[in-house]
Amino acid sequence: MLYLVPTPIGNLEDITLRALRILKEVDLILAEDTRTSKKLLDRYEIGTPLRSHHAHNEHATTPRLVNELKAGTTIALISDAGTPGISDPGFLLVRACVQADIEVECLPGATAVVPALVVSGLPCDRFYFEGFLPHKKGRQTRLQYLATLDCTFALYESPHRVGKCLTQLVEHCGDDRQAVVCRELTKLHEEIRRGTLKDLSAYYADKKVKGEIVIVIGGKGGDKKKRSKDRAPLIEQ
Repeated sequence: MLYLVPTPIGNLEDITLRALRILKEVDLILAEDTRTSKKLLDRYEIGTPLRSHHAHNEHATTPRLVNELKAGTTIALISDAGTPGISDPGFLLVRACVQADIEVECLPGATAVVPALVVSGLPCDRFYFEGFLPHKKGRQTRLQYLATLDCTFALYESPHRVGKCLTQLVEHCGDDRQAVVCRELTKLHEEIRRGTLKDLSAYYADKKVKGEIVIVIGGKGGDKKKRSKDRAPLIEQ
């Protein structure tokens, strides 16, 4: 069977006991960058064989992996940080396994978007997760759509584009929309900066930023539109 095993997004203590057990018991661990993953495995004295599985080779390696799983190999898929398949490789292999009637199990665990939403102070009973915006083609279309959402939405952004992204969010969502920029979550230099999009855009305009970024933006309706009590919570991805 295939296990999807979340790994820490920064602090290496943020891994479950079950995840450690699975990583020790499987026959093979697939990792985005084996050098990065080896640091985690060495920390917990896990000697399971590692193999590279990333966005640049997953189309070629997936058929072979499915055959190995059919033959009885038990595999764990991890990403450099967070949950496989969430803005990381994983979807192609999971889909192929489902189509081949191979059992797939996903462990609960680390992901950057949930801590960012919860710590933001913005309504998170309903939210929309955008992931990474397109770099060029389709970017403006996505921003136009996000600006219309009544619920809080979250997106990932690279550190060298955060200033540009905030400027574009101001253009589409307006100056006064409340937002939060979360940088380096769970790490030593974690930073949570709250304010209007205008304020955040000005702060990050010429600032050199390092680390992983999650931007959380309040919905178009702000706090005025409340979800009715009899309506089930909605998580859109």
